[in-house]
Amino acid sequence: QLQLVESGGGLVQPGGSLRLSCATSGGTLDYYHIGWFRQAPGKEREGVACTSTYGDRTNYADSVKGRFTISRDNARNTVDLHMNSLSPEATGVYSCAAVHLTARVVCINSTRSPGGAKDYDYWGQGTQDTVSS
Repeated sequence: QLQLVESGGGLVQPGGSLRLSCATSGGTLDYYHIGWFRQAPGKEREGVACTSTYGDRTNYADSVKGRFTISRDNARNTVDLHMNSLSPEATGVYSCAAVHLTARVVCINSTRSPGGAKDYDYWGQGTQDTVSS
């Protein structure tokens, strides 16, 4: 099984940038699609970005397009989420999640979306991001 640990969360000023990192272990990252999810206070957990096994395809939620960038380094077993032009609405717990490519199709499907939480099998504990002045 794949283990995932997020890092990089914290407090950031509106308009600022933040980089989150997801460190993985216990599996070959080449075989996993990775998604980043956000759960804002009082809201449903939503997928904000995903990357296919080799990073050749990425998808983003409409709310973050143009501001968030997902990337992966399979050799280092890491997946990053770069967040720019942050607003208070970006506040929430960010989690990385993984699904084996043989388990189900996510990220690369015709919806061009990160998918839902039920599409992913392995989860990190999450990291809190707070955007506030």
